[in-house]
Amino acid sequence: MLGLDEQNQPGELEPVQRKSTAAIVADQLRSAIMYGSLAPGSQMGEAELASRLGVSRGPLREAMQRLVAEGLLRSEPHRGLFVTSLDADDVRDIYLARLAVERAACEQIVRHHRVEAVAELTAAQSRMVAAVSKSDPIELADADQEFHETLVRVSGSPRLQRMAQTLLVEKRMCLTALQDKYHTDAQALLDEHRGIVDAIEDGDEQVLLERLRAHMNDALERLNGSMAH
Repeated sequence: MLGLDEQNQPGELEPVQRKSTAAIVADQLRSAIMYGSLAPGSQMGEAELASRLGVSRGPLREAMQRLVAEGLLRSEPHRGLFVTSLDADDVRDIYLARLAVERAACEQIVRHHRVEAVAELTAAQSRMVAAVSKSDPIELADADQEFHETLVRVSGSPRLQRMAQTLLVEKRMCLTALQDKYHTDAQALLDEHRGIVDAIEDGDEQVLLERLRAHMNDALERLNGSMAH
């Protein structure tokens, strides 16, 4: 049995990842849902989507079933598939799950991947700084999402990555739906992410987990406040 601390050695050959047509279509549909091109509650018309994507209905159906399994689409008997809508209870549940996933990722990072994590997360946080300097909220949201995707990825756990993928899309769905109401203190956001990187660099697991929890709680409060308006 492999231990949690056993990693691939540098230079070791790994299988090349080739995506199927259905996987590529699923990625495009996730992106469209995340950015609001496919709005919450909208029906997924097979013929129109197949035409727009330039694919046959087989891969499209397979892709949509993947998104049903992920919870991004819902199936209604005799009506078809619809983009999931999220309410305040869903938002709380998303952040409950995100905290669990990212907490587990942080534990693995501090114990096994600190150097790699600091390098990659510092670069991701720098992209957030650049977005703030341009006053570009969409670019900031993209960079914020990239930071958290990176955080989970460098943990080395494919299963945490799979769980995080759907949760981050759902979070982004909320931000897109509330883009005219959602406001955040950009400097505070930068400071929170920098604090997470600093705690990893220091190897202080307790401080890291405390900062992660505070960051998630702050984000949840901002979203709930926006939804209440």
